Amino acid sequence: MMLGISLCLASCVHQKHVNIYIAGDSTMADRYDTIETPERGWGQVLPTFLSYKATVFNHAKNGRSTKSFISEGRWEKIMQTLSKDDIVIIQFGHNDAKEGDSVRFCTPEAYAGNLTLMVEQAKAVGAKPILCTPIARRHFKADTLQYVHAGYPDAMKSVAEKQQVPLVDMTAITMEWLAPYGEEGSRPFFVYEMKPGEYSKYPEGKTDNTHLRLAGAVAVAQLFAKAVKEQNVIPLAEYVEPNNTQIKYTTPCGIK
Repeated sequence: MMLGISLCLASCVHQKHVNIYIAGDSTMADRYDTIETPERGWGQVLPTFLSYKATVFNHAKNGRSTKSFISEGRWEKIMQTLSKDDIVIIQFGHNDAKEGDSVRFCTPEAYAGNLTLMVEQAKAVGAKPILCTPIARRHFKADTLQYVHAGYPDAMKSVAEKQQVPLVDMTAITMEWLAPYGEEGSRPFFVYEMKPGEYSKYPEGKTDNTHLRLAGAVAVAQLFAKAVKEQNVIPLAEYVEPNNTQIKYTTPCGIK
């Protein structure tokens, strides 16, 4: 046992520090307003499952699609500091599919084009992009979890294949995780039902099957960490510690 501990400590000492950037939507975003909402993004708690040698800069923001993330200058903000050997995790798809919303909507083809731009720009500075398909929504029919992301996960997979970059299929992973819980058992992971007056942002209450509570955010972050380890996504796999239990958060960053 002592030898194992010594080897682990030696490995950590010689491990190079790495910066990890996150580009994404509300399912990944930082939320610190605990009185206003119970919502937490899985990117916010990702440091829980990483070595202390990794620093996470979470630029994910509620309501953003690939289109609006780029048009608002949020991707450019990442590119201003993204450097060689940095890692950038990219997850979109929930808001890209919102037809009728000219600010956010884009077809799967346009979505693929936006992802390609991000990947190519990241690679151009020597950074390591990782694509993540959107996490599952809590949408059950007759206690069977439904697939609701249309062609967007497949579009992302196509980009990953063409660009030869790692892809973590969070859609499939989170569907496999949620399905056995069923409609009722899955509720505690999501901002499923907020009672009137419970949170200041929702004075009339709200039912929400997309956004995660802390328990859901931690579970999804751990699923991602385990997938990175299993797929041996280099170099991120070197920094993943999927069995950690002490919750750690990102430091707020990005643009409002």
